[in-house]
Amino acid sequence: MMVCLRKLEWGRVAAAAFASAAVLLSAAFGARAEGFAVVPTGVIYPGQEIEATQLSEVEITNPNLRGGYATSVGQVVGMISNQTLLPGRTVPIAALRAPYAVKRGSQLRLNFTIGNMVISAAGMPLQDAQIGDLIKVRNLDSGVIVSGTVLPNGSVQVLTR
Repeated sequence: MMVCLRKLEWGRVAAAAFASAAVLLSAAFGARAEGFAVVPTGVIYPGQEIEATQLSEVEITNPNLRGGYATSVGQVVGMISNQTLLPGRTVPIAALRAPYAVKRGSQLRLNFTIGNMVISAAGMPLQDAQIGDLIKVRNLDSGVIVSGTVLPNGSVQVLTR
């Protein structure tokens, strides 16, 4: 009977030692840094342009954190938020977009090219757009609505029909 109790006690001691070693190892590996993430210091609302003063870089200690988040402030500054970003939460890359190159209702230059000839006119975009987007623009001189591609300089290259 004494032998059985001692084996049971040693079994419990071994199990307790194994459990405490597992806890210590998981704590040691859990505290290991996995890189950095960008988090807002205050609430950022949809449509708001993000500034450096609104952000902070924090060290990642959770190895189970899903990817797809910004890892440096440079990735986020100047971008526009598509959703509400909460303080202390990682900033998902999918929640950001580049600012519009042209704004609806502003004035821009329309360019129409035929061979070597370029015709230019004043226009007003009917929607917000980024570089490379196909948009509709009203010619301010004639009132005709044309379609064109937004160029990097903020003008629109009119498409031929």
